[in-house]
Amino acid sequence: MKSMKLSGVFQKYAIYLVLLVLFAACSLISPYFLKSSNMINVTRQLCVGLLIAYGEMILIVGGFIDLSVGSVLALAGCLATTTFKATQSLLLAVLVAVVVSILCNMFNAVFVANFNVPAFIATLGMQQIARGLALYYTDGQNILQLGGFVKIGQGMIGSFLPVPVLIVLVVTLGVWYIMSNTRFGRGVYAIGGNRRAAEASGINTKKSIYKAFLINGILAGLAGVIFMARNNAGLPNGAVGYEMTGLTAAIVGGTSMTGGIGTIPGTIAGAFIIGFLENVMNLVGINAYIQEIIEGGIIVLAVAFDVVSKSKQSHKTIMVADDKKKGVDQKSAA
Repeated sequence: MKSMKLSGVFQKYAIYLVLLVLFAACSLISPYFLKSSNMINVTRQLCVGLLIAYGEMILIVGGFIDLSVGSVLALAGCLATTTFKATQSLLLAVLVAVVVSILCNMFNAVFVANFNVPAFIATLGMQQIARGLALYYTDGQNILQLGGFVKIGQGMIGSFLPVPVLIVLVVTLGVWYIMSNTRFGRGVYAIGGNRRAAEASGINTKKSIYKAFLINGILAGLAGVIFMARNNAGLPNGAVGYEMTGLTAAIVGGTSMTGGIGTIPGTIAGAFIIGFLENVMNLVGINAYIQEIIEGGIIVLAVAFDVVSKSKQSHKTIMVADDKKKGVDQKSAA
C-alpha cells in the first residue's frame, strides 16, 4: 500500500520535477537563458499558448477537443484589428474578438451537444470555415498600422510585468476557480470520466458542453487580440497550428486524452516546459524543423505515458478489488 501511495505522489508531482530539472538544465546550456530580458520574452510568448491550452484542457477533460482554435483566433484577431482602426476603442475591439470567437464555438457546441457529432469532426470543419472567413474578410492581406492596439500585446506595467502576462494571470485565477470550485467544473470532470454515469447523476451534459465551448471561445478571442497586438498586424494566415501548441501544453501537463483528468497548474507547467525547451533551442541555434520533430516526439511520449500510467492504475485497482474479494470469501468460508 505504501508503494502505491508513493507511486501516486510521484505521478502527481512528476511534471513539476521535470519543469525544475529542465529549468536548471537550460540555465547551464545557455548563459543568456536566465537574463531578465529573456525571461520576460519567454513569459510574453507563452501568453497566447496558455490561453489556448486552458481552453483545450477544459474540453479534453470533458472528453472533447478543439482543432479550430488557431483559425478562430485568426478570424477574431483580424476583426478586432479592423474594429480598433475604425473606432480607436480597444475595449470594443476586444469585445468583437470575444463575441466572434464565442459564435464560432457555439457552432461547434450545437453539433457536438445536439447532434452527437464528434468534436474532432465539428471543430475540424470550423477550422476550415474560420480560416476561409478570415482570408475572405481581409482579401488575404495583412492589416497594418495598428497604432495603440499593440499595447495589449507589447505594453509593460513597470519594468518587469508585460500587459499580456497580467491578463493571463487574471484569466488563470478565473479558470482555476471555475474548474476547482464550481458545479460546472466538477460536472466537466464527471462527463469526461463517464458521460453516462454523469447523466445518471443528474448532470445536464448538453448545458455543460455549451459552457465548456463558451469558455473556450472567450479564451480564444482574448488570445486572438494578444496575438495580433504582439505581431503589430492583423494576420489572416496567422496562428496556423496553434491548436497543437495548446494541446501539447495540456497533454504534457498531465491532461488525459481519455478525459476526466487535468489541472490548471499542470497545464501551466506543461506550457512552461514547452516554452523553455523552445527558447533554449533557439538560443543554441537548433534548426526550426528539428524543433518541430522534437515537439512532435514530446506529444507522442506524453500520450504514451498517459496510456501506460492509466493501464497500470486500472490493473492495480483490479488487483486490490480481487484481494478484498478473496478476503471476504475466506471469512465467509470460515
